[in-house]
Amino acid sequence: MNRYYFDHNATTPVAREVLDAMLPMMTEVYGNASSIHYFGQTARKRLDDSRRAIGKFLGASPGEIVYTSGGTEADNLAILGIAAGGHAVTTTIEHPAVLASCAQLESTQVPVDSRGVVDPDDIRKAIRPNTKIISVMHANNETGVIQPIAEIACIAHGHGITMHSDGVQVAGKMTIDVDALGVDLYSISGHKIYAPKGIGALYVRAGTKLTARMHGGHHERDRRAGTENVAGAVALGRAAEWAMQDGPAEWAREVELRDRLERSILDRVTGTHVNGAGAERTPNTTNIRFDGIDAEPLLIALDLKGFAVSSGSACSSGAAEPSHVLTAIGLSKEQAKSSVRFSLGRSNTAEQVDALIDAVIECVAHVRKMAPAYA
Repeated sequence: MNRYYFDHNATTPVAREVLDAMLPMMTEVYGNASSIHYFGQTARKRLDDSRRAIGKFLGASPGEIVYTSGGTEADNLAILGIAAGGHAVTTTIEHPAVLASCAQLESTQVPVDSRGVVDPDDIRKAIRPNTKIISVMHANNETGVIQPIAEIACIAHGHGITMHSDGVQVAGKMTIDVDALGVDLYSISGHKIYAPKGIGALYVRAGTKLTARMHGGHHERDRRAGTENVAGAVALGRAAEWAMQDGPAEWAREVELRDRLERSILDRVTGTHVNGAGAERTPNTTNIRFDGIDAEPLLIALDLKGFAVSSGSACSSGAAEPSHVLTAIGLSKEQAKSSVRFSLGRSNTAEQVDALIDAVIECVAHVRKMAPAYA
């Protein structure tokens, strides 16, 4: 049986060009980048070359890039490294890495509308005299909905507040310019852009006073202690280079496939709705609600046919409660639990999409037949 992967927002396979760049870092360039001998300085050069590539990818300078273990650490470092002892403003639809970090502080969660978009004026109203950071994700991991980050950043800076955005679900799917966005801090993760798990980065605008959350040596200009993951950094840099060169054509291709999938399901399956419809979204993501069913048996049925899809955030899998993102946009618990996320990537083809459409039609009909509440 052929198996097709439509869960790229959870993680992506490591791309061949990324693997080719990374492997020599494990077998040939294995020195500690802090060592002064040949082996160490060879590793340092590769680390710095990758830092330049990541900086260019984000529209930043190399010195503004801090390597981390992934998006979760980048979010924690950004929020807790700025706002300890103060107040944070965030939204109800953030990734758990942001929500859990803000929960360590005095914080306010601002609601979103039925599309999943936050009103910048609501952010403004949530600001307090002791607000130290505003953290709003660039795009949502479950719906793909994009937020008005530049407008929110203007509000933050007008009040002398640091602006952070979790860009994990935008990196590798759209062009990013941190200066145009106006953010002071921006998180990315390697395994969302065809690099391996265990590497990420935090953009820290020059002049931003960030307190380290990991303590030890003087790595990363005293912003993140610990021996650098050179292989991971090189992988992330190579993934960034691919995205800059080949990304726009790939994103246009994925939009066409995403729209094809979405239109066909809406046209051929009754009682279906796109969560986040009407908002600007990332090119590869659609979240579709199927009336009258629970998503879990649908996911199992699709998996048995060889199609990997998701009911939401992989970081929240196994949770008994429905998606906090979908309930935040006004869905009932039952509606949230009937929603499926399809996230496309480089490996998906039109033929795979058409096969997925046929499988969805068949599996939804079967699951609905088994659901006594559905008429």
